[in-house]
Amino acid sequence: MLEAGAEAPAIRLKTLDGQRWDLQEELGQGPLVLAFFKISCPTCQLTIPFLDRLARQSAARIVLVSQDDAVGTRQFLDHFGVTLPAVLDELKVYPASNGFHITHVPSMFLIETDGMISWALNGFSKPELERLAHRFSVPMFLTEERVPLLRPG
Repeated sequence: MLEAGAEAPAIRLKTLDGQRWDLQEELGQGPLVLAFFKISCPTCQLTIPFLDRLARQSAARIVLVSQDDAVGTRQFLDHFGVTLPAVLDELKVYPASNGFHITHVPSMFLIETDGMISWALNGFSKPELERLAHRFSVPMFLTEERVPLLRPG
């Protein structure tokens, strides 16, 4: 998996409604968190709603990259009440996942406007997600929430 300090690959994907989505164009609007996931992944089901909360509470721009089809991805977002935008990594070919050298999901990357990755995480790590949230000056977790410290992807 690509790590902090690496350059993000140029990727072009499709949105859930079939529109073209280009990472380089998106970075022109500011830093972006890419979160790769699969709808059947329990660790993704834990992580993605917290990322949605982060985006709702801050200026964080987060885009989900689904390794599933549009129908399943929409069902996942609806089921978990997630409002984040999602793009589709082409099934069976997975150009974006391969470009980022992903072997497990969830895998997340904070990409700066210059295309450099400044933060990367595979799986669920409470301290690392708190570190990401700190970048946007908001807490990731509520005091009363019981969340695991770590959960592999």
